[in-house]
Amino acid sequence: MTVLKPRSRMISVRVSEEEYTALRRLCSLTGARSVSDITRDAMRAVLRGVDREESIGGNLEEFRANMRTLEKKVEQLEAKFSTLEAESPR
Repeated sequence: MTVLKPRSRMISVRVSEEEYTALRRLCSLTGARSVSDITRDAMRAVLRGVDREESIGGNLEEFRANMRTLEKKVEQLEAKFSTLEAESPR
């Protein structure tokens, strides 16, 4: 893999022996060249998720409000059906 952008910044993170072993195992399973590569890929995935959450943040609140409204309407319908079932002769 060719490095398109030179990397001039470094981040140090201490991990336990178990975490390091798990990262090495993940490198073998995924074909990553190094622990640094697999860690960098994980970091990029997290950053993409953060960007995505920020971009849909407003829409998410609107979605939640709509879901609450829908839930109330479903509850009202359930109550009406229950009332109709109780009133109808068997």
